[in-house]
Amino acid sequence: MKYALINPLWSFEGSTYFGCREPHFPLELLSARNFLRKAGHEVLLLDAWMLEISIEECKAALDAFQEDFLVIPSAPSYLFWRCPQPELRLVREWILGLDRPSQTVVIGPHGSVTPRATMDKTGCDIVLRGEPDETLPQLANMPWELIPGCCWRDPSGSFRISPGLGTVDMSALQTLDYSDYPVERHLHKHHIFPGNGADHLTRGAEVEFARGCPYSCTFCNKTLFRNKYRERSLSSVLSEIDQLIGRGVDYIYFIDEIFGVGKQVRTLLEEISQRPVSIGFQSRVDLWDEQSLDLLAKAHCVSFECGVESLTEAGRDAMNKNCRLSTDRIGELLIYARQRIPWVQANLIKTPEDDPTTVATWQARLKAEGVWVSEPVPMFPFPGSPEYVSTFGAQPDDQAWERAHDYYLNLFNRSFSDIQEQQPKPLRELECVSC
Repeated sequence: MKYALINPLWSFEGSTYFGCREPHFPLELLSARNFLRKAGHEVLLLDAWMLEISIEECKAALDAFQEDFLVIPSAPSYLFWRCPQPELRLVREWILGLDRPSQTVVIGPHGSVTPRATMDKTGCDIVLRGEPDETLPQLANMPWELIPGCCWRDPSGSFRISPGLGTVDMSALQTLDYSDYPVERHLHKHHIFPGNGADHLTRGAEVEFARGCPYSCTFCNKTLFRNKYRERSLSSVLSEIDQLIGRGVDYIYFIDEIFGVGKQVRTLLEEISQRPVSIGFQSRVDLWDEQSLDLLAKAHCVSFECGVESLTEAGRDAMNKNCRLSTDRIGELLIYARQRIPWVQANLIKTPEDDPTTVATWQARLKAEGVWVSEPVPMFPFPGSPEYVSTFGAQPDDQAWERAHDYYLNLFNRSFSDIQEQQPKPLRELECVSC
């Protein structure tokens, strides 16, 4: 069978999306390509975002390829599946614009939680819930009712959904193949900010060392994919890093939900310390101590982002952070890290347990030591997160994204986070359902 994997040319005008708007490697498609090739299928991967190519140019390539399945993600890169844009406007535009005779498959966070609504909004034929890397090949040769998380409409038009979710055996994910991917176009260095100790770096890349997280924070949108913690083989990851270094990459951002948990992390850092590459990632500061922070510095870490969320134990407990450190110890470790790493960031969430004056005092103390501390802002209650269920008192239904979006817009009186559109549109207008 022939599979075409398309990463659209994303845009987020009018959206509440607060992820990075620069192109990143479509790791979910590169990973799926590995599994598809291993199963004997022919694959065309087109990254329209990285190549800046239009729907018409993609359509010409598909006309020459003649795929059986067309696969499109509903959010850009695994890196942002936990905080996707709520709207599906662009996915719908690409499916309609490509106008293929093949079976159209949508993967990603939207279909994982609201598969029927995703099918109706985008016009696709199939939705795969969960991680699609290993379930995509099964579409070609297995009864769909036996494929975990497969959703489709039968000849009568009835919506069908198979039980379970796609979950990848990460030990089977071998080194990703970048031999025909435009690595050299990826000049963006994720979470690197000019003038903060990393201006010497020239080319960035993203790598996945592990998937999932052993914690169950209420705000995290990961329960339907990338949930259980799993590591890749160290040799596959190092081989991938060496391949990227050979293509001129000198900065790698690990997209892991939480970097620093696994048993192989220390070995990985020792190996990286011997290579001409710097690293960045997101983590929790309570996973580190002075000794391991020293190792991070030795491994050329230049960007260390930590979710602190609340400055009170009550606030952290309310979000089920399961943090064992006091706020004073958290501050000590962040300052110790900043003395060794050029960019150290602490993220806060607006909670009723945190006094604004206390927050301002803590921010000022950490900023005086060079640690960047975010302003506490409300979180979007992503469908698929425990926060959604506790906020609305029910599991997500077909209107879950509209409900969460309306709720989120009403949380702000005057302005939004400085990394968001300041005048986001209502979701129904963004998706232009009546058009």
